[in-house]
Amino acid sequence: MKKQFKTLVIAALVFVAGSQKIQAQAKVAHVDVSELMGKMPAMLEAQKQLEKLSGTYDTEYKTMVDEYQSKLKKYEQEATTVTDAVNETRSKEVQDMQKRIVDYRDNAQKELQQKEADIVKPIMEKVKASIQKVGKAKGFQYVLNSEGLLLTDGPNITADVKKDLGF
Repeated sequence: MKKQFKTLVIAALVFVAGSQKIQAQAKVAHVDVSELMGKMPAMLEAQKQLEKLSGTYDTEYKTMVDEYQSKLKKYEQEATTVTDAVNETRSKEVQDMQKRIVDYRDNAQKELQQKEADIVKPIMEKVKASIQKVGKAKGFQYVLNSEGLLLTDGPNITADVKKDLGF
């Protein structure tokens, strides 16, 4: 009975040691997500859309600032020739314009960030799905983003993911 118990214990130890060795040899690859995103046609199109929207906001903002500066200059030149009541009204108008300009800039920035998030999210999801698909097809258990890794000496599946994404 003792001999069978020892044999069972030794067999269990061998099994545990063997399974740990198998787990320690996980298949790992890396992919350059920045390269994928930077060269992906959908992302290039998204960047064009965002630049166009940003240009529209910039143009409107510049128009508002030019109008503000023009009125401010005019009011400063006429300040000595008009009544205090007119100057006070103009001062409030200038302050209101300043507030509208600041509010416009802040809202435009928020809208641009939201638009970017809305455009980029589905692209990132597509890239992630492709990385998972390629990684699983090649038998990898882990696929790391090569950005930030100190050593990328293992398999690089960036080209395979590009092919899967169609570019």
